[in-house]
Amino acid sequence: MNQPLNSRPIIGVLAQEARKDYHATRGFSYIPACYVKYLEAAGARVVPVRLNLSEEEYTKIFNSINGLVLPGGGSNLLESPYSRAAGILFNLALRANDASDYFPILGSCHGFQQLTVLIAKEDLLTLTDTTAVALPLELTPMGHSSRLFQSFPKDVLRSLTEGNLCPHFHKWSLTTESFNRNPRLQEFYKVLSTNHDGKQEFISTIEAYRYPIYGLQWHPEKSPFEWIDKPGMIHSTAAIRVSFYSGSFFVSEARKSNHRFPTQEEEERALIYNFSPIFNGVTAIFVQNYYFD
Repeated sequence: MNQPLNSRPIIGVLAQEARKDYHATRGFSYIPACYVKYLEAAGARVVPVRLNLSEEEYTKIFNSINGLVLPGGGSNLLESPYSRAAGILFNLALRANDASDYFPILGSCHGFQQLTVLIAKEDLLTLTDTTAVALPLELTPMGHSSRLFQSFPKDVLRSLTEGNLCPHFHKWSLTTESFNRNPRLQEFYKVLSTNHDGKQEFISTIEAYRYPIYGLQWHPEKSPFEWIDKPGMIHSTAAIRVSFYSGSFFVSEARKSNHRFPTQEEEERALIYNFSPIFNGVTAIFVQNYYFD
């Protein structure tokens, strides 16, 4: 018999290491506020997952949250506090799902790249001309039948594939050629969409075959909440709807998890509400960040 859906999902967002000149004044790590708003707008609460915790501490957090987001950033994908924490939580998610304990993961941009490295066991990324551009998704046959995109209303999916609605802000990409040469990636992930920078085709959306693990090389969280005036930053009604339905899908996945904090007091102490975002200015790549020691 299926368990009832969790109507109070809590999603962890993994922090990134902050710029070194911010360590003394703001904090060692940060989370862009747009990821928090993106999840809250879809009906979830957020817990910041800090860096440099012990495996025991990450396990305790994992057993208390209902999903994990690996956000964009610029950490080393093989050796960094971000990659270490992502690897620990990723392996916990694989073991939990294998034991019928549902736990979803969403990786965006750098998080997408981290998801590929965790399976490939190497960095296969290639430089591409994708630092500030909005593109339509080029869906594959698997994309049309995917869990992720089947949840989108037909008109939203059509606008997603016909309009320049997906913001890309990355220098590195996983090319289709690199993906097809790696058996580990091919066995674990299905390719839902690709894109082209004019020279190379790269993977833009993936989902795991056997696990609720999803990777977006693009940024659905930016359109409603980031306002830097750069090409690729799209604020149209269609782009906002794409953002909402992608967030809504992931939160619907988190509702299938019944992890919970041991006590109400521990839950309240862990929530992002205990922290205040800092306004970086409208010309910053992130309008607001949360910082952590």
